[in-house]
Amino acid sequence: MLSRISLKGLHPSSPKTSISQCARRPTTVCVSNGHSNTSSKVALGRRSLIGGSLIAPMLARPSSSKAYSSKIDEVLVNVEYPKEFPFGPEEFQRYDESSDFNFYDQPRFVTHIDAPAIGAITKYYSKVLPPSGQSDTALLDICSSWISHYPKGYTAGKISGMGMNEDELQRNSILSDFVVQDLNSDPTFLYPDNTFDVVTNAVSVDYLTKPLEVFKEINRVLKPGGRAIMSFSNRCFPTKAIAIWTATADPDHIWIVGSYFHYAGGFENLQGIDISPNPKRSDPMYVVTATKA
Repeated sequence: MLSRISLKGLHPSSPKTSISQCARRPTTVCVSNGHSNTSSKVALGRRSLIGGSLIAPMLARPSSSKAYSSKIDEVLVNVEYPKEFPFGPEEFQRYDESSDFNFYDQPRFVTHIDAPAIGAITKYYSKVLPPSGQSDTALLDICSSWISHYPKGYTAGKISGMGMNEDELQRNSILSDFVVQDLNSDPTFLYPDNTFDVVTNAVSVDYLTKPLEVFKEINRVLKPGGRAIMSFSNRCFPTKAIAIWTATADPDHIWIVGSYFHYAGGFENLQGIDISPNPKRSDPMYVVTATKA
C-alpha cells in the first residue's frame, strides 16, 4: 500500500505552456531566445542581469580554446565554472512570489511535455536506472506528480516520491511512499543519509528557488556512486519559473543545472545530454546528470 509520510509540497499541477506560448502572455516573465517579450518591469529588470540569450561569456565558455557551441552535448564538456557561485537572489526571484501551495493546490492529471518527449525520458531511464526487480534498490523522484515517466512495469525495493499535491502523488502507482513537501520553503529531505541509488527530477528543476540546498540534500541521500538525473524541456509555468531560467535559452539551462551540481559539491561525472526525440517537431528534452563521489 502506498504510504503518505507528511504534508508539505512542490510540483506543478496544471498544464504547462511552452516558452513561445508564455511569451504571448503580457504579464509573464517568459522570454524566447533571450529576448524579452513582455513590458513587465520585472521581466526587463531580470533580463538586464543576464545580458542576452546566453549567460555572460565567462559563464558560457568551456575550458578549451574552442569557441562556445550551442550543441547541448558539448556545454558541460571540460567546463570551468567561476570560483564563486555566480547567481544572486535576483536570479531566483519569480514573477509570482505567493505561496506555492496556493498555485499547486488543485490536482491536474495531465502531462507537461508531449508524448515523444515523455517517450525520450522513459527510454533514457530504461538505459540508466538499476535493473528492475531488485529488492535492494531505492529510487527517489523529487518534484513528483501522478506520473514519474519510469519504464512500464519498473519495480524496486523502494520508490519514494516528493511532490506538491497529495492527490497527484496518491495516483502515482509506481511510488511505494511519498512526502508532500514544498522544497522552496523547506529544502531538507526527510530521508537518512545514503538511502537512494538514484534521484530523479523531471521538468521541475526550473522552479527551485534554493537549488544548492536541494542539490546538497540530493547528494546526502544518495548512496556513494548513486546517480542524480535532472531532465527538462523548454516548457514552463512562467510565473513560477525562476528569473534566470526564463531569461535564458536551452544551452544556458544545461550550464545552470550543471552549476547546481558543481557548487553543491560531492558530485562527479557531470554530463549534459540532448535526448530530444524529434528536434523542432516535438518538445525538446534534455538531461543533466552526475554521480555522487
